[in-house]
Amino acid sequence: MTENKYDVIVIGGGISGLSAAKLLVESGLSPVVLEARDRVGGRTFTVRNKETQWVDLGGAYIGPTQNRILRLAREFGVRTYKVNEKENLVHYVKGKSYPFKGSFPPMWNPFAYLDYNNLWRTMDQMGMEIPVEAPWRAPHAEEWDKITMKELFDKLCWTRAARQFATLFVNVNVTSEPHEVSALWFLWYVKQCGGTMRIFSTTNGGQERKFVGGSSQISERMADMLGSRVKLQRAVYSIDQSGSGVVVKTLNEETYEAKCVIIATAPALNLKIHFNPPLPPLRNQLIHRVPTGSVIKCMIYYRENFWRKKGYCGTMVIEEEEAAIGLTLDDTKPDGAVPAIMGFILARKARKLADLTKEERKRKICEIYSRVLGSDEALHPVHYEEKNWGEEEYSGGCYTVYFPLASSHSLARCSASRWAGERAAREILCKMGHITKSEVWQDEPECQEVPALPFTTTFWERNLPSVPGFLKLTGLSSLLAVAMAAGVVAYKRGLVPRAKALLCATSLSWAFDQDCSLSPAPAPLRIT
Repeated sequence: MTENKYDVIVIGGGISGLSAAKLLVESGLSPVVLEARDRVGGRTFTVRNKETQWVDLGGAYIGPTQNRILRLAREFGVRTYKVNEKENLVHYVKGKSYPFKGSFPPMWNPFAYLDYNNLWRTMDQMGMEIPVEAPWRAPHAEEWDKITMKELFDKLCWTRAARQFATLFVNVNVTSEPHEVSALWFLWYVKQCGGTMRIFSTTNGGQERKFVGGSSQISERMADMLGSRVKLQRAVYSIDQSGSGVVVKTLNEETYEAKCVIIATAPALNLKIHFNPPLPPLRNQLIHRVPTGSVIKCMIYYRENFWRKKGYCGTMVIEEEEAAIGLTLDDTKPDGAVPAIMGFILARKARKLADLTKEERKRKICEIYSRVLGSDEALHPVHYEEKNWGEEEYSGGCYTVYFPLASSHSLARCSASRWAGERAAREILCKMGHITKSEVWQDEPECQEVPALPFTTTFWERNLPSVPGFLKLTGLSSLLAVAMAAGVVAYKRGLVPRAKALLCATSLSWAFDQDCSLSPAPAPLRIT
């Protein structure tokens, strides 16, 4: 083929774009990958230096069900190792640390426990009715897309404890706030990741493993295989499909021609590109409405694993508004070298703390680690690394794009649902007659080395009532209604002052959480 003429142009040199190009080459086509940065990897980013050996400042964690990336790792000889979870995890709430084992911190208050159990159970039940490939076809798609996750939590949760942890659950998983994301989209996203237990767990979950040597190796090995087909520092500003093919222009004044183009970037980055003819209306609306989450990934290095000596594995679930970090994991190398703790500054906190200096953020992080772990050693790190993904021009944030209110039902159908790179490549192969339509989507065999073991639930977890169900079952709801009515009658007859009547009525109508403060009863939620 003549210079700069290819079968397919792939825009974006992350894992998705490179995997698309790899599949096209293996199928006999000639692709080119145009990457705006001076490196491949996209939102994976491994830094190598003498202090850390290697450190993943971007996407790093993999686990069961992520079979395609595991297949690529096997193919290129990149090994994985398990994130340490041998010792206790720690839950920090209301200024105290509580060691625990398992996916979620235990709740000792009975109302909070019922609330937690019902929250996860209901979210998974709602997710079950959302089709993976077409969430807009869910029976309640339009209804659920009109409410945010905050509104859903307000309907489901009776206790402050459950609402607070539910907020952290959204922060951790999609680096955004409950009031920012569509309930339909978030429930679909959690389902895609295997449910509430799988997405939040380390062992048998999404954070179970890392790559020995760093996650960027996957992209780097694919780029090595593709050779000169990968062009770095080629930011695309124009895509012209007005002729028989496609013409792509880059900021360094190069022109590329092909039969098809694959855009493997976050949708919002399409706003940097001029399209001729214009994008279809729904796709154009989509790229204006789907932002990327906010996160600063922070790595604190120490002389030794003092947390393990205290019986902690390095995982901290931190519920404190003034704390910089929401979730941590042990980031020590698999051979025990270079002791470190990885922490996420998430969503609203990432935006709030972005203006601080690197040194100021490090100090805040060390202070909260010291309080949670009960150790002055946390105040004396030997090295610090961080990456604010909000600064990345060609990412716009991390870890993922999220759909705001009322966008998933109407706009999601013009976006890819999962493993978009290989799927886009197969769609082109189908268009060119190399494969049939039935071969466009292919299920990936489960990785035998990293099997997805089922999460077992107890009889009580499956059958315990919700808080309102418990109140109705025990007749307490009627008692509360009678007490409220009695308070109003007593006030009207002048038997008690107004303040006492109100106090009696409101205190009895609220459900206790762990510190015996009370949360107003939520509106009912209909799930059929």
